[in-house]
Amino acid sequence: MTMKNVSSKPQESAADKKATAGAWGNFKRTGKLTLYTRRFFRRPSAVVGLVLLVILILFALFGAKVSKWGYDEPDFTALATPPSAEHWLGTTPGGSDMYAMVVRGLGRSLSIGIVSSISITIIAALVGTAISYFEGWFEQVGMWILDMLLIVPSFLLIALIVSSSTNGNDWLWLAFGMTSFGWIGYARTLRTLTLSLREREYVRAAKFEGVSSFRIIVRHLVPNLGSVLIINTVLGVIGAINGETALSFLGLGIKAPDTSLGTLLNVGQSSVMTSPWVLLVPSAVLVVLTFSVQLIGDGLRDAIDPYSRSAGKAE
Repeated sequence: MTMKNVSSKPQESAADKKATAGAWGNFKRTGKLTLYTRRFFRRPSAVVGLVLLVILILFALFGAKVSKWGYDEPDFTALATPPSAEHWLGTTPGGSDMYAMVVRGLGRSLSIGIVSSISITIIAALVGTAISYFEGWFEQVGMWILDMLLIVPSFLLIALIVSSSTNGNDWLWLAFGMTSFGWIGYARTLRTLTLSLREREYVRAAKFEGVSSFRIIVRHLVPNLGSVLIINTVLGVIGAINGETALSFLGLGIKAPDTSLGTLLNVGQSSVMTSPWVLLVPSAVLVVLTFSVQLIGDGLRDAIDPYSRSAGKAE
């Protein structure tokens, strides 16, 4: 008597196999950029921050076109007047139109913050990864130099750099000064993050193939810190703007006839009792600006975080 082997598992038909193959064929992976964008826009607070920042940027770029007053055209017939149809946000004690001054000041503060933050990120990324990559005596000397630079009184040195500027280039010198001392602590952080990257297989393979050190740093190490660099660049705008505001508020930053949010706060604090709008208006703009950038930074952090609750898989 011949016994037939009967499998307890049902046999999959050809149609079922074809349907399964078709289902997997229709499956599409989501790219990193698309996934991060979706995660970012799923966070309402991040969208609010982005909308506020876009509005402020458009205001700084085109706000002056809808006003008949320039930031450097004082109205001596209206000294410290409250908001009116003629001067929408009032005037300063010197007769300058507050609307025009805020537009100019916001543009200057944004320019300094963005230029400084991007420059700081680039320098810190290259220096921090290079110190970690070369190891040995180069790493020891590099860390010693960073430690020495950290004790330099940067605030006073930046003030000295800006005080020597002429021909209305003080905002460029201010951005240069803030960049010159702002990358040091950030480079130390990036050097620590690079310690694990330098031992990866692709870095060792690139070394074995004779790829130049500079190319390995730029093509392999720095891009793998991309998420950290993006987040810190966005949040670095807040730090740069606050630094500019502090220096200008103390009279060590942007100088007349140019203006910034810090310069307006300096003017407003001396007349807050008689002309409160001179202080309140730039203060409100500064708060909205920093708040919007902070919301965007938080949204980017959640979007790039691999443990985010947002669903999806990046290829």
